[in-house]
Amino acid sequence: MEQKRQFTIWYFIIIFWAIVIVQNFIAQDRVISLPYSEFKTLLKMGKVKEIVIEEQLISGTLDGNGVNGLVTKETADHIKQLGAGEHPFSTIRVSDPALMQDLEIAKVRYSGQMDNKWFSTILSWVLPGVIFIVIWLFAMNRIGTTGGLMSIGKNKAKVYMAKETGITFDDVAGIDEAKDELMQVVEFLKAPERYRRLGGKIPKGVLIVGAPGTGKTLLAKAVAGEAGVPFFSISGSEFVEMFVGVGAARVRDLFEQAEQKAPCIIFIDELDALGKARGMGISGNDEREQTLNQLLVQMDGFDTNKGVIIMAATNRPEILDPALLRPGRFDRHVAIDRPDLMGREKILQVHCKHVTLAPSLELTAIAARTPGFAGADLANLVNEAALHAARVGKDAVDMTDFDEAIDRVVGGLEKKNRIMNPKEKETVAYHEAGHALVAEMRPNADRVGKITIIPRGIAALGYTQQIPTEDRYLLKKSELLDRIDVLLGGRVAEELVFGDVSTGAQNDLQRATDMARHMITRYGMSETLGLATFEEPRTSAFLDVPVSQPPSPYSERTAQVIDDEISKLLAKAHERVELTLKTNKAILDALAKLLLEKEVVDRGTLEGLLSTHDLQPVEHYK
Repeated sequence: MEQKRQFTIWYFIIIFWAIVIVQNFIAQDRVISLPYSEFKTLLKMGKVKEIVIEEQLISGTLDGNGVNGLVTKETADHIKQLGAGEHPFSTIRVSDPALMQDLEIAKVRYSGQMDNKWFSTILSWVLPGVIFIVIWLFAMNRIGTTGGLMSIGKNKAKVYMAKETGITFDDVAGIDEAKDELMQVVEFLKAPERYRRLGGKIPKGVLIVGAPGTGKTLLAKAVAGEAGVPFFSISGSEFVEMFVGVGAARVRDLFEQAEQKAPCIIFIDELDALGKARGMGISGNDEREQTLNQLLVQMDGFDTNKGVIIMAATNRPEILDPALLRPGRFDRHVAIDRPDLMGREKILQVHCKHVTLAPSLELTAIAARTPGFAGADLANLVNEAALHAARVGKDAVDMTDFDEAIDRVVGGLEKKNRIMNPKEKETVAYHEAGHALVAEMRPNADRVGKITIIPRGIAALGYTQQIPTEDRYLLKKSELLDRIDVLLGGRVAEELVFGDVSTGAQNDLQRATDMARHMITRYGMSETLGLATFEEPRTSAFLDVPVSQPPSPYSERTAQVIDDEISKLLAKAHERVELTLKTNKAILDALAKLLLEKEVVDRGTLEGLLSTHDLQPVEHYK
């Protein structure tokens, strides 16, 4: 298709200046410019035919034949270029009392003309103003407004009619509790009299909160699709512009349009961009706060019996203004957690509807290997597996494609061509073998699914994949200690085999330290400090980012005790892991050698190796 060119103000500017330059060039090229002395000479020689005398200029017609010797060489060459005959000329008027007498003697017809300055004066004032207004209107048309200046206060919501959303609750899986909660909204929009007859009122606003990728926006669209009503979708950031008052105008316009199309649903995505608590930070944002105030007023002023339901989604509910969350506004909160094992399997079934799967593929096994994955993560996983199968020329997606997809999503892109020297490769092999062996010998640790020493991502030179047997929501102290042991297994293996340590354990040590600190400061698992908990920098409920850094609520002495307890806990874990690996050094060597040969060891190969050796259990903690 032929690409359409969009008109811009630069076309107008270029054409304007091109016309001015061409006109000046043509005019200057055809008019002969004479010094006043040459004009007087040619006048006396009868070469001037007629003139017009203005206030500062004398112009007229000149006979160009036989003027050589009467004018300078430059003027003669100019006349020669124009050819024989009469040509226009101009000269600067000077104070010359004898001019009129010379004109009478030469019998030259002359006339006078006054300069009309009023037009040029008005033009000098009006033209810049017109140009400024044209450029300003063009800029306003480009700054985020579709309809130009007159539509700057119009809302930017995308309106989807019932048949356009194309999403129902059949497309939403793994969040059954949230679906049940929102079914009441659907039933109200379909049959409002069922609730009105007993005097009940539907909640004005429904706030959906959850981690990124859990399906908040998808759930809101499914509500509109199930109810069969128009769906106004807009992001919170689209209300706020550089001009104060525009956001408030857009809020008013949005609610006016929604009432005209009632029953309908207004959905505001990323509400935290608009509804952040007022007064946060050193300086306030007048435009955002005015927009928020207008939203609060609109939510108070409309009646849900008209059939307008407001829904919003955010992953940062802790920073929202309390006035938004009170009853009468967003008075119903729906929290969406990451799906459990059954939820992940249902989500995989939804995303695999249009994917050709191998008959032997079991989605339950994939769901078990993807703990912590949200709906968007699982959708990406299915897509990566399908792309891998197509890339290698398969007719169906099988388990090996999902294995590769999981490794790619979790660990990053495989780097088979990265060349590692043998010593580094051996260090990585013993490091991962230490993780795997400790994990297999701890009763409360997750089983090892695969070990690899193929580099992936930016800094992962290898990794040990553990597969939980079930979803866990509570962890006991013994389970946390076993997890710390597994994290230290790689570092201790390096110490035991090489008598030296590398930088490869940095992430393991960080995670182990964080886990130990949480045990001491949050979970009350320290015998010295007892049941007390100690405040730490708060983090967002659904994002791993700090929200605030409160001053330390405990003394320096307590802080020293906390540090000592963390160090003591990690030191005991180091002793337990060192004893385990020393006792089973032969198995550690055999597993590292197998990794150096194959680079990847799966669960079956690992079990076969362990079955040929006699594992020596160790009392790892008391």
